[in-house]
Amino acid sequence: MVTGQVLADRYGRVATDLRVSLTDRCNLRCSYCMPAEGLEWLPDDTVLTDDEIVRLIDIGVRLLGIREVRFTGGEPLVRRGLVDIVARTKALSPSPEVSLTTNALGLSRTAAALAEAGLDRVNVSLDSVRAETFHTITRRDRLDDVVAGIAAAHAAGLTPVKVNAVLLRGVNDDQAPELLRWALTHGYHLRFIEQMPLDAQHDWSRAEMVTADEIFAALATEFTLTPAAEPRGSAPAELFQVDGGPGTVGVIASVTRPFCGDCDRVRLTADGQVRNCLFAREESDLRTPLRAGASDTELAQRWVVAMRGKRAGHGIDDPTFLQPDRPMSAIGG
Repeated sequence: MVTGQVLADRYGRVATDLRVSLTDRCNLRCSYCMPAEGLEWLPDDTVLTDDEIVRLIDIGVRLLGIREVRFTGGEPLVRRGLVDIVARTKALSPSPEVSLTTNALGLSRTAAALAEAGLDRVNVSLDSVRAETFHTITRRDRLDDVVAGIAAAHAAGLTPVKVNAVLLRGVNDDQAPELLRWALTHGYHLRFIEQMPLDAQHDWSRAEMVTADEIFAALATEFTLTPAAEPRGSAPAELFQVDGGPGTVGVIASVTRPFCGDCDRVRLTADGQVRNCLFAREESDLRTPLRAGASDTELAQRWVVAMRGKRAGHGIDDPTFLQPDRPMSAIGG
């Protein structure tokens, strides 16, 4: 039996945080993620059903030590069965922490139902609180809907509401203090994320990326940041108190200050592939054996083997680094 095993790699890291992509589809067209015309979506028959998703999560939770499950996309709110998937995941034994990464479009209509289903919290992607800049980045005029969705999540108790922002050079790199003021005013937890090489167009350039050092410098023009007292652990964000607290801001320096040595994450794509790293170029297929009648034990063993191949780091600084074939929308965050 596999029961009692963990998802360990060769470097002593153990995955306890599962990111589950529910769809590769999205209702925004963020410039750093996909082209304006969108992408060719996964064929419907390759996408895991609700039952298949819950079964694989159950295997992870019951047999392999998964303690946290985060649903991602594309945009997970476009998945019709989302509320039921959340409820069924929360009902597993042992019950995992369940969160959602979303662009918040439609969240104002679903936040209460998600909270009732057992969702613990949400992370929302929002790169600007200026309507014009939001439209430039997302190619959609939907800022008011996103803001309303974030407020609804906060009101429904899906807290702490974390807001993830990416700064783009020449677009919104002058708006870091403004974003932080807005988040602090509303009681949201802001996290700046360095832009990563996961765009469908493969246009990412390190020279054009706004670095963590630049983010700190921009915030220092208006705020005093001091390292937060709580240890970072395996969390990707370096946390800082703002002007002595209690408000905080985080910076996720995935590129310039990689935290691969503490990584505790594993990913399941919408079409049933295990990815042991966000930047992995190899995947391990669980969908085919699942649909061929494999037992839970057999699927768990495949998952264990998939994790053993995890590399020591993402290798972005290596001259031989190649961007994953799948863009972020098809991987899940």
